[in-house]
Amino acid sequence: MTITTAPSFENPEIVQADSTNVVCDGNGLGGHPRVFLTMGKSNSVDCPYCDRRFVLKPGAKAASGH
Repeated sequence: MTITTAPSFENPEIVQADSTNVVCDGNGLGGHPRVFLTMGKSNSVDCPYCDRRFVLKPGAKAASGH
């Protein structure tokens, strides 16, 4: 017997970020490996594991350097 579950279509969590460089670990127990993400020209980036969306806070400046 195979049990399948329906995919979740909930809205992703949106996190306001102070920098265009962010880190996501799934937020707690049962999370996912830590990933380092960089926002593009859209000033947002989605985590490929948990779909959490990071959005640059209004007035925050894009990170520069390496």
